[in-house]
Amino acid sequence: MRRLSGAGVLLAAAGLMMGAAPVSRLDIGVDHLRSAKGMIRVCLTADPDNFPACVDDVRAVTRSVPAGQSSIQFDGLPRGAYALAVIHDQNGNAKLDTFAGIPREGFGFSRNPAIRFGPPRFSAARFTLADVTDRQQVRMRYIF
Repeated sequence: MRRLSGAGVLLAAAGLMMGAAPVSRLDIGVDHLRSAKGMIRVCLTADPDNFPACVDDVRAVTRSVPAGQSSIQFDGLPRGAYALAVIHDQNGNAKLDTFAGIPREGFGFSRNPAIRFGPPRFSAARFTLADVTDRQQVRMRYIF
């Protein structure tokens, strides 16, 4: 087996990087939070079948931050189509509390689609991450 020199290693690494998928950063802003109590839980997925819960999506990216922090950043994302679901987990139990199927805590989605009966479809919340940096501003909604 032949050993690569320092320059050879750099050339090999550059060749691998050229074939790598371009990556981007996504900045998420959260508006209209009712309080700074609890956590903001974010789910980012490219899989329509796992939106909005991201439960069975191994490639989904989730993040939890204190509710007082109204911005979240995801780095190193492959470019493509995604949708975001955000909940304001006020009591910190790691789930969206409901009563008779109606959310008792705040929720929001990328592109801020109209909410009718149930969560929006993936297509209504879908956005394309195509640039080096993108931003989604999510407006929280509360029913109770």
